[in-house]
Amino acid sequence: MNKTQHATIVFDRKYDAPVSRVFKAWSDIDAKSRWFVGPPGVWELVERRMDFRVGGREHVSGRVPNGIVTIFNSLYYDIVPNARIVYSYDMHLSERHITVSLATVEFKPAGKGTQLIFTEQLVNLDDWDDEGGKERESGTSGQFDRLEAALKQDW
Repeated sequence: MNKTQHATIVFDRKYDAPVSRVFKAWSDIDAKSRWFVGPPGVWELVERRMDFRVGGREHVSGRVPNGIVTIFNSLYYDIVPNARIVYSYDMHLSERHITVSLATVEFKPAGKGTQLIFTEQLVNLDDWDDEGGKERESGTSGQFDRLEAALKQDW
């Protein structure tokens, strides 16, 4: 018990949407709720709050079929509109605190679209083992796929 494990995860994605739209997908609670969710069909939203400003907090929790509640709590440290978001967050599975992360999201023009670079520095807590960040990487990849689909919708 009390073993920690560190990982760094980097995603570099291109989206066929202008920077302002991709940034809004991260900064507007209604837009973010379209894609920042757990796996479809196995995750049910319990609560969502978002105060998008430096010093603001975000909370998202959801229940999976076995009754466990996934809990995401974040704190925003740096926001440069249409350019960068830096935040820390921690994850719980019900009462178990499993990870703490520092995340940086960069938004860059790429032709008529957007290059999004997401870097997460992750520490797994108390023997939470996701094979060096592979579980987190898989979950984040799914969210970024949902972001791509959401950017194609009208909102």
